Amino acid sequence: MQKRWNILGCDEKKLQALQSSLKINRAINQILVQRGIETYEEAELFFRPQLAELHDPWLMKDMQKAVGRILHALNKGEKILVFGDYDVDGTTSVACMYSFLRKHYSPDQIDFYIPHRYREGYGVSKMGIDFAKKNNFSLIISLDCGIKSVDLISYAAESGIDFIVCDHHLPDNTLPPAIAILNPKQEGCNYPYKELCGCGVGFKLITAVASRIGIDVSETYQYLDLVATAIAADIVPITGENRVLAYYGLKKANEGPNNGIKALSHLSGLKKGLHINNLVFMIAPRVNAAGRMDDATKAVQMFIAETYEEALGFAEMLHSDNTERKEADSNITEEALAIIEADETLIKRKSTVVFQPHWHKGVVGIVASRLIEKYYRPTVVLTKSGEVLAGSARSVKGFNLYEAVHACRENLLGYGGHFAAAGMTLLPEQVDAFTARFEEVVAATIDPHLLVPEIIIDAEIKFKDITPSFYNILCQMEPFGPENMRPVFIARRAMDTGFSKIVKEQHLRFSLKQEDKVMTGIGFNLAGRFALLQTKKPVDIAFTIDENEWNDQKNLQLKVIDIRSSE
Repeated sequence: MQKRWNILGCDEKKLQALQSSLKINRAINQILVQRGIETYEEAELFFRPQLAELHDPWLMKDMQKAVGRILHALNKGEKILVFGDYDVDGTTSVACMYSFLRKHYSPDQIDFYIPHRYREGYGVSKMGIDFAKKNNFSLIISLDCGIKSVDLISYAAESGIDFIVCDHHLPDNTLPPAIAILNPKQEGCNYPYKELCGCGVGFKLITAVASRIGIDVSETYQYLDLVATAIAADIVPITGENRVLAYYGLKKANEGPNNGIKALSHLSGLKKGLHINNLVFMIAPRVNAAGRMDDATKAVQMFIAETYEEALGFAEMLHSDNTERKEADSNITEEALAIIEADETLIKRKSTVVFQPHWHKGVVGIVASRLIEKYYRPTVVLTKSGEVLAGSARSVKGFNLYEAVHACRENLLGYGGHFAAAGMTLLPEQVDAFTARFEEVVAATIDPHLLVPEIIIDAEIKFKDITPSFYNILCQMEPFGPENMRPVFIARRAMDTGFSKIVKEQHLRFSLKQEDKVMTGIGFNLAGRFALLQTKKPVDIAFTIDENEWNDQKNLQLKVIDIRSSE
């Protein structure tokens, strides 16, 4: 697939000023300036995050009310229900809050509740409130959900149940009638950092309660590995306070992890230290698989397990769910690609809509993302759910998917989502009309260049710049994630040494020379570019740098993302 290369620049004066104070490679200074780091002091905080940088939790609107209501419940012996969503952010949030309260309150007065993805749907559920009512809970703390649950929280209030909402999703104009709402994005909240995930908001509540009951804040740091897992999985910016939380959360995950994280790391076959990447691609999918394939309650049970053996038992269930999820995802993707490739009309469209009644509802969103890897365009995958059809949609960078789905509302029973992803339900007889309308809307509104994937390249370097000290500084830029992605470089006019080859039919093992330095590397799914190397003409490559360890020997290598002729 052809890709657009977007090579970033930066303000030359700012670059020179930073370079004169840091005295490190120009390319790294350029990347720092691009990311808003312009002074020695800002660079020092970036490279050396400090827990002292975490903001005072009392700056968050309604924190006094939330802590006051929790302490009232603790003093009066009320029953508290910790309620959270079925994804990574929700389950880690619940595990942190439940574990903390259980330590400082009678365990039989605390319980947690995770809604079932298919029986109850996303967020606060009527079944959950009815469970609380039946079991005499008078306070519900909702985590990673609740900000839009106006009617359901009103229903709870009528039953004498108070709500504290901890959420990070954008609020609507009408807020739910909760006792307290903790959400940095709500109007009138002066909390300095707005990009916390749900688990991050819950963590701030834990630190506030701890300070009020005389517990040293350092005791709350035991939950930071779960907070880091939520930050990684929820794809929030790893800047500011999130960077500090993720940095120290990874430190905790590597030095003294939660039993659940330790068990999942073992089952994932992890040999080295945990990085954000491992949390995103090894830990998070196994946690999410619980809710996709079955019931996410066991994810919380794993995170709150007091022994490794107990956690491992639940982790094995999650691992099994994930194996089932991968098989379903792979089979459905294969079927969906076959449907598209069998029809020339579908291949040429600006959008993709595919449907089979037997596809597993839990993986259609993942399949939509997989299809975009082959056909880069807004994509909807539909399946049967009871008497209606349900679907997940995914967008390409820069295209407002929610607006496109909204324009098809006459063909839908319901829909929701945001810029990059959406979900919908519709009647079976509406599939053809929806497919046609969605294609019409996308074709009319999408900028053609958005149908070509973009590679953001941070800086140009030469092979001679790639040294252990250069790589060491790059590693200190971790944790990587949104708004601080792993740097991508370009090297120009490299020549094949004659030792490059195709491996496992679809990958390319590189051996390239620039000036008098040779670098090796791997290009996943780039076997189709081998012919370009065989021309013996210079090429430009876009790549990241990583370390390859083989027979106790460590060598720097290139992870090539794309390659093109220098001509």
